[in-house]
Amino acid sequence: MKIIIDTHIFLWAIAMPDKLSEKRRSELETLSNTIYVSSVTITELMIKASIGKLQIDFDPIAIAIESGFEMLDFSGEDALALKEMPFHHKDPFDRMLISQAINRKFKLMSDDSKFRAYDCKLL
Repeated sequence: MKIIIDTHIFLWAIAMPDKLSEKRRSELETLSNTIYVSSVTITELMIKASIGKLQIDFDPIAIAIESGFEMLDFSGEDALALKEMPFHHKDPFDRMLISQAINRKFKLMSDDSKFRAYDCKLL
């Protein structure tokens, strides 16, 4: 299974794994699954760090790779669906992750209940 993880799931996985349910930890650790950290997540982390909303004192790309996650670039094709997506969710980073998951037919792991309003497969 191919799974994109939301930004908070990435942070929990690397710093606070106890915040993840047993099922989610199992999915993240299953070797047959490919777990992706999107470039959208890296962008969100860096922007929030630059405005003082987050303290990022590590290289998120290096940590993602060391954790066994794959990096996933956000493409122009991933962006196309944004034009037609309803505004159930206003956060641009979350909307990009949803669009990317829909476009690529990947599952998306998030605790954000607003994601359920979209036609993407959630974990």
